[in-house]
Amino acid sequence: MAAQYITLNRHVLTKREATAPTGDLALIMERIALIGKRISHELGRASLAGELGYTGSTNVQGEKVKKLDEWANDVFVDAFEHGYPVCSLISEEMEEPRHYNDNCRERSYMVLYDPIDGSSNTDTNGSLGAIWSVRRRGKGHGAGVDDILTPGREQVASGYVLFGPSTLLIYTAGDGVDIFTLDRELGEFVLWREKVKMPEYGGTYAVNQGNIGKWHDGAQKLVAQLTSRKDKRSSYSLRYCGAFAADFHRCLLEGGIFMYPGEVSAGGKGGGKLRLMYELAPLAFLAEQAGGRASTGKGPLLDVKPTAIHERQPIYIGSAAEVALAEQLGAEG
Repeated sequence: MAAQYITLNRHVLTKREATAPTGDLALIMERIALIGKRISHELGRASLAGELGYTGSTNVQGEKVKKLDEWANDVFVDAFEHGYPVCSLISEEMEEPRHYNDNCRERSYMVLYDPIDGSSNTDTNGSLGAIWSVRRRGKGHGAGVDDILTPGREQVASGYVLFGPSTLLIYTAGDGVDIFTLDRELGEFVLWREKVKMPEYGGTYAVNQGNIGKWHDGAQKLVAQLTSRKDKRSSYSLRYCGAFAADFHRCLLEGGIFMYPGEVSAGGKGGGKLRLMYELAPLAFLAEQAGGRASTGKGPLLDVKPTAIHERQPIYIGSAAEVALAEQLGAEG
């Protein structure tokens, strides 16, 4: 069977079991695929439907909420309301988890997500994504979250949907990274590339360089070295679009590094901006499964044990060589 006709559902059901029973994973991925299709369709008509711009409210992060943020969050909520085996949701757009008692049985899971990654791009037709992670709920859990405040290595699956000229779904369940593209005639995500490997190093870096004066000296040294152009190997180009999933996707396919350094406060401590559990850990899992690395600047990001569902961390993610250089230069002090 040609790769372009292998649907996501078929691929999941025939894939080697890694982190979760295949049947459970297939049920969850069917919901994720539906969410990706709905958001992709709506983005194509958002300007006509008056869904661009702000709602006038702010989310738990203190950020202004875009209309599409709110709508996409509702898409996730609707998809999993009767979506056994998922019984709990954590979102960037919700202060507290949403829990579905009716979906909780012997095996159940929590989905954590950023419904619209790069939402500042929505009004300019820029790149957007939806990032998600799946974690197994502990035995005897309630509506609380203590059982999932664990290092990112305990994720069952993670991935993102990338909305661009084509709609791509990228995921891992602990057995490599696979990429699917939405065939609009079939109405299905079909396999494009299987067991993707990230190049050992690349030629681009992605960062909001306008904040460079707020970083640790090590992070500033890293950018200086990447742009030194002493030789061909150190001639990096800046590529930054403002959507984490899209910037990471370039690294996945072409190598290089994405970074969001911590900003040093008056007390000398650095604080990250991106959220650990539903932005950083999911893509860190993907990076390592593809042979890349993800670091806080001091050590593996997947080893960090979260203390809260909306916790933030610095991030250096991409090819192994560039992430190792970030740690070597003491990017976070």
